[in-house]
Amino acid sequence: MQLIIGPDGNVRCLYDELIDLSTLGRLQIRRASHVESDADGQWHVDLSPSGGPRLGPFASRGSALQAERGWLETTLIPQ
Repeated sequence: MQLIIGPDGNVRCLYDELIDLSTLGRLQIRRASHVESDADGQWHVDLSPSGGPRLGPFASRGSALQAERGWLETTLIPQ
């Protein structure tokens, strides 16, 4: 899990349950995307809540989640 701490002390990250984020202070959690299946059983990633594209289709939910995380980490979390 990457924690990005800004000069103002705010912490940004992709939510994960590896650590209890509430120990860092008051949380503000926002949805970054939606991962859903279609009628044919294909999976799609809608990144519009983060200003991103729609990815897919993917044959498995796991593949869609991996693509979602990859896009979010590359785009929203500076390296």
